[in-house]
Amino acid sequence: MTSQAQVRRLLSLVPYLREHDGAAMSDVAAAFGITTKTLRDDLSVLWMCGLPGLTPGDMIDIDMDAVDGEGVIHLSNADYLTRPLRLAADEALALVLALRTLREVAGPGERDAIDRALVKLEAAAGDTAAGDQVSVTVTAARDEVQARVNEGLLHHKRLDLTYDVASRAETTRRMVDPLRVFVLEGYGYLDAWCYSATALRTFRLDRIAAVEVTDVDVAPHDVVLKDLSHGWFETLRDSPLVTLDLQPEAAWVGEYYPTEAVSAHPDGGLTVSLRVTDPAWLRGLLLRLGGRARVVAPAGAGDSAAEAAREALAQYRALFG
Repeated sequence: MTSQAQVRRLLSLVPYLREHDGAAMSDVAAAFGITTKTLRDDLSVLWMCGLPGLTPGDMIDIDMDAVDGEGVIHLSNADYLTRPLRLAADEALALVLALRTLREVAGPGERDAIDRALVKLEAAAGDTAAGDQVSVTVTAARDEVQARVNEGLLHHKRLDLTYDVASRAETTRRMVDPLRVFVLEGYGYLDAWCYSATALRTFRLDRIAAVEVTDVDVAPHDVVLKDLSHGWFETLRDSPLVTLDLQPEAAWVGEYYPTEAVSAHPDGGLTVSLRVTDPAWLRGLLLRLGGRARVVAPAGAGDSAAEAAREALAQYRALFG
């Protein structure tokens, strides 16, 4: 049993016990699909919960003698849970924005539930939320694509993706096991195990040209999903910063990869600064871009790519004269 699962259960258990005073332990355990031992452990936790202050009068009261002796539950001193919800301005606004963001990556059927929740939340918050003063824009997938991605996630089914790869200006087809959908910095993403790369990959939802949900169950994968609660840069903050000059044909790099600084050139090119976790990745990127990219800083960051290019040219000369 995880602590998260227990907290979710406790949040439902308190209102249930308030409505069913004197309920038998066995009946409550059956209602929640748990054992009486687990329920006894839950009650021991509830006994130590309450309002800030931590005095006996602030705590939820459970008659543990009745629990252990008669096998029934009497809960009291939790009347404050029936008070109408009052949200501070920042709390209401955060919830409204979160729901609007979630709506952008939800399937068509799920949006109805989110819209109903938004109406209730905005009505409860009143002018506090000031939701009409802000908007959320997320670049995500088309409705039919989003619905199938969400279906694969919900039913743990493998997806057959047709994906536009901006870095190679080509469309590929690949089988993936979906792991999560998330929104970050205005874009919707899918984290999935890619069988073509035999590794975890992140796909931008708006670049999924087509998707089919297969009958194959998702396989277990020994991967750890990144904590992106603080954005891309939190996971890259200790990596070296590399600055590139990009010709117009390579300007897609500034939009495709997370950057810390971007400045535009009059001819359509860019100067970008980005964090690089793996020198081999930078070497591969520079080789793909050819002469359309130049390393500005730090000195020597592009040397391995230049050496690899010279070796490749030497091999071509040896093979083809």
